[in-house]
Amino acid sequence: MRFLSLLLLLITAAFGLQAQTLNPVEWTYELEDLGNSEYMLRFQADIDEGWTVYSQFTSDEGPVPTSINLESEGVVKSGDPEETGKKKSGMDKIFEVEVIKFLHDEPFVIKQKLKLDPGVSNISGYLTYMTCDDEKCLPPTDVDFSFDIGSSNETEAQPSGMLEPVKWGFDIEKTGEQEYELIYTANIDKGWTVYSMYTEDNGPLSTYIGFDLPEQVEIMGDAIESGKKKQGPDPLFDNVNVIKFLSDKPYEIRQKIKTTSTEVITGYVSYMACDSEKCLPPTDAEFVFDPVNLKAAGKKQWAGTTPESDINEEDLVDQRIESIVETYENPIGNCIGGEETADRGLLMSFIFGFLGGLLALLTPCVFPMIPLTVSFFTKDTKRKGWVNGLLYALSIIVIYVALGLILTAVFGPEALNRLSTNWIANSLFFLIFVVFAFSFFGYYEITLPSSWSTRSDSMADKGGILGIFFMAFTLALVSFSCTGPIIGSAIVTAASNAVGPAIVMLGFAIALALPFGLFAAFPAWLNTLPQSGGWMNSVKVILGFLELALAFKFLSVADMTNHWNFLRYELFMAIWVILFALMALYLFGLIRFPHDSPVKKLSIPRLSLGILTTVFTLYLVTGFFTNSKTGNYNSLGALSGLAPPAHYNFFKPVKEVDQSIKDKYPSYTMCANNIPCFKDYYEGLEYAREQDKLVFLDFTGFGCVNCRKVEEHIWVKDAIREKLTEDFVLVSLYVDDDKKLAETKISAREDNPKIRNVGNKWADFQIVNFQQNSQPLYVMMTPDEKVVAKPRGYRQNEGVTEYNAYMECGLKTYENLKN
Repeated sequence: MRFLSLLLLLITAAFGLQAQTLNPVEWTYELEDLGNSEYMLRFQADIDEGWTVYSQFTSDEGPVPTSINLESEGVVKSGDPEETGKKKSGMDKIFEVEVIKFLHDEPFVIKQKLKLDPGVSNISGYLTYMTCDDEKCLPPTDVDFSFDIGSSNETEAQPSGMLEPVKWGFDIEKTGEQEYELIYTANIDKGWTVYSMYTEDNGPLSTYIGFDLPEQVEIMGDAIESGKKKQGPDPLFDNVNVIKFLSDKPYEIRQKIKTTSTEVITGYVSYMACDSEKCLPPTDAEFVFDPVNLKAAGKKQWAGTTPESDINEEDLVDQRIESIVETYENPIGNCIGGEETADRGLLMSFIFGFLGGLLALLTPCVFPMIPLTVSFFTKDTKRKGWVNGLLYALSIIVIYVALGLILTAVFGPEALNRLSTNWIANSLFFLIFVVFAFSFFGYYEITLPSSWSTRSDSMADKGGILGIFFMAFTLALVSFSCTGPIIGSAIVTAASNAVGPAIVMLGFAIALALPFGLFAAFPAWLNTLPQSGGWMNSVKVILGFLELALAFKFLSVADMTNHWNFLRYELFMAIWVILFALMALYLFGLIRFPHDSPVKKLSIPRLSLGILTTVFTLYLVTGFFTNSKTGNYNSLGALSGLAPPAHYNFFKPVKEVDQSIKDKYPSYTMCANNIPCFKDYYEGLEYAREQDKLVFLDFTGFGCVNCRKVEEHIWVKDAIREKLTEDFVLVSLYVDDDKKLAETKISAREDNPKIRNVGNKWADFQIVNFQQNSQPLYVMMTPDEKVVAKPRGYRQNEGVTEYNAYMECGLKTYENLKN
C-alpha cells in the first residue's frame, strides 16, 4: 500500500501541474577551491513553508533521497557529504517508513568534497531531490550544475534564451623530440550531442580543428576520438548517416603534431551541438597550447603569455542595431509572442488518452463488464457499493498510470523521445499496428497468457481493498485484446514528452474508470445502457481501419528518415483514400468480416457514420488538387503531422524566382513551399524599404527540425503563405550555413568569437540583437528596424489560426503606425 500511496500522490501532483506549476524549493550552489586539486561543492535549498526535502541518508524504501550525481570524468567524491538544517527523523505517515527530512525553518545545506584528476577543467552533474507537503509529493526533480575550473569557480549568468550545452577543456602532452599530443575534451550537457570529425559532409557540421598559423604545425596521422559514440541515420538531417557523441562520457579528441616553433599554438575547434529537437549554430572554442611549458587552456582562460596582439579594430564587427535591441525589449505593438509551455502539450496527451479510453469502453471486451461489475458492488449497502465502485475506479487509474510510469522508467525519457523519429522504431510500429488492425478485423485474437488473469482473479477473491484492486487488474488483463492496440497508439503518440506515457495513460484510465464509479453510485442509470450485441464488433472493425491508416503514418516517417523515397505524398494519400473508402463500404454493409452478422437494415448511427466517412474520403481526394500558389499539392489540414509534406512528392517541380529581382539581390531565392525569400538580412531590408513592407525575419537552420515543422504545417496554408508572399518580405537567415566569408572577422561581443562563415555571421546577429541562439525564431520588423511584436519561437501543436492572428496583429500595428 505504501507504493500505491506514493503513486497516487505523484499522479495527483502531475495532473495538478496542468493548472499550476509548483516550485517550493529554490536551490543555489557554489564551488570552493581547497587547493591540491580538491574542491568543496555546496548546495543550499530554501524551502517554502509546509514543504520538506529528504536527506541523502534516508531509506530508499520510501521517498527518493537527495543525491549528488557527477557526470564529468576524472571527478570523484572525497568522503561523505555533510548536511545541516532543521532536521526531523521518524515514521512518515505518507510512506510508512522511517525517514530523515529537512524542514523549511532554516536552509538545508549539503557540502560534498571533490577530488579532481590532473587536466580536468570542468565539473558538471546534477542533484536529484523529492519534496512533499502533508498532502502530496512532487515528482523527483533534477538540478543541473556545471563549473568551468579554468575560468572561474562560479557559474556565469547567460543572457536570456542563450544555450551553452558544451564546455571544452584542453591539455598537451610531450610524446617525443618536438612531438606533442594535443588533447581536446568536450563535456556535453545531458540530452545534447556533438558530431564526430568523421561524420558525413552532407549532414550536420562535423567537428573541425583549425590552427591560426597552420604552417607552424605538422599534423601526424589522423585524430583519435573517444567517448560514448552513436552512429546511424539522423532525423534532424534527413537521415544522413552521422557519427555523434552523447553526454554519457566526455568527448575527447587526441591529435599528434610536430612543431619546431617555440611560440604558443593558437586555433579553434568548430563544432555543432544538437538535442532531440533543435541544433545550435556552429560554434568555435578557441584554444592556446604552449609546447615549451606544456600548458594549455581555452583562449579566454589563458593565463600565460598573451597568445596574440590586441585585436585589430578593423577586424571587429558590431552587428548590434540599437533600434532593434530597444524595441525587442519593448515592441511597438502588443501582439502575443513567446514560447508554448509544456502544459499545453501534456494537456493534449491527456485529451488523446481520454478519447482512447472512451473508444475502449465501446469494445466487446469492456462494455459487457460494466453492468456485471456494478451489479457485484450493489449487492451490499448503497454506501458500501458506492465506496467499492470508487475504489475499483481508482484502482484502474493506478494500474494504467503505473504502466505509463514504468515505460518511462525502463526506456528513459530520451529513448522515448527518439521513438517519434527513429526509422527502426517506426518500421516496427507499422508492423505492430498492422497486426493490431487485423486482430480488430476478427482474423485472430491477441491475448495475454491466461495464467496471468487466473492468478489475478484468485487474488481478487480475497476481498477488501486488495481484492478490489486485483478485480481491476483482472479487467486490464482480460480486456487487453481490445484495449492493447488503443493503448499502444496513444503511448507512441505521446512518447515525445518525458511524462507523456503517464499522462496519456491517466486520461485513458479516467475515461475507462468513470462509468464504473458513476454506475456504482447511481445504479439506476444501468437501465439507460444499450444492450450488448453485434454493434460492438462493428466498433472493433472501425478501429481496425483507423489502426491500419495510422500504421502508414509510421511507415511514412521511416521512409523519409531513411531515404527510401517510395511512400511519397501521392502514394500515401492514395492508400488513405482506399482505406476510408473501404471503411465506408463496410459501414453501408457491402463488406463483411469474420465475426460480423449480416446487415439486414442500416441503423441510424451506422448510416450517419457511413455518410460521414464517405464525405471524409472525398475530402481526402481533394489532397490531390494542385495549389496554384504553391505549385504543390493541396496539403490537407486534417492530415497535418500524419501525411508526408506536400513537397515530398513524385511529380511537382520547384518554381523559379523573379529573375529581375534576383539580378539586383543575389540572395533572393525560393524557400519553403515555394515562398520567395532573401537569405541576406541587408538585401531583404533594402527590398522591404523599396516596397514599404514589414520584414518577417526567420532565424532558421538546415538542421532545424522544428523549423521544418512550422514550414510544412503552418506556412503551407493559404492564409499564412499569402501574407509571407504579399504582405511581408521574408528574410530567412541560416545560422548553420558553412559558406566561408571573404575575410574572417571578430565579433564585438564580450567573448570576441571569430566570424568565419555565413552561419557565424547570422548567429552573431541573432545573439547580439535578440539574446537568443536557438531556432526557429520569427521576428516582425518595420523597414526602419523596429520590432513590431515579441519574437515568436516554435510552439508545439500550434494551429494556423493562432499563427495567422499573430501576423495579422503585426500588419495592423504597422498600418496604424503609418497612419
